[in-house]
Amino acid sequence: MLPEPHRLRRHSDFSLTVRRGRRMGRRDLVVHAFDRAQADELVSSGGPRFGLVVSKAVGPAVIRHRVARRLRHICIDLVDGVPSGTDVVIRALPGAATASSRDLEKQLRAGLLRLDLLAPVSNST
Repeated sequence: MLPEPHRLRRHSDFSLTVRRGRRMGRRDLVVHAFDRAQADELVSSGGPRFGLVVSKAVGPAVIRHRVARRLRHICIDLVDGVPSGTDVVIRALPGAATASSRDLEKQLRAGLLRLDLLAPVSNST
């Protein structure tokens, strides 16, 4: 489970990230990111925070919960790579219901890379 300090909870935080943040669309996901330092109001800093939007368009409740669990698990691995003070909202599109966890992770990483929020992974072994 994603630790509490790394979760977006309030509706206002989701709205601020989606409306004022930058956006990058992928095949099965849309990634919204907002740097809290840009906010007008005083906001507590700290690590990155992640929020999920998995609507009924993705499928019935069982499928939506499965997609959300997969995305939360992926976010746990990304906490250390995303700059602190960043809010990220991940909106699942209907294709996320049939996408594998690996595909979802690739798309999320690609979206964060395009938003300059994640350092490229070098494959030197």
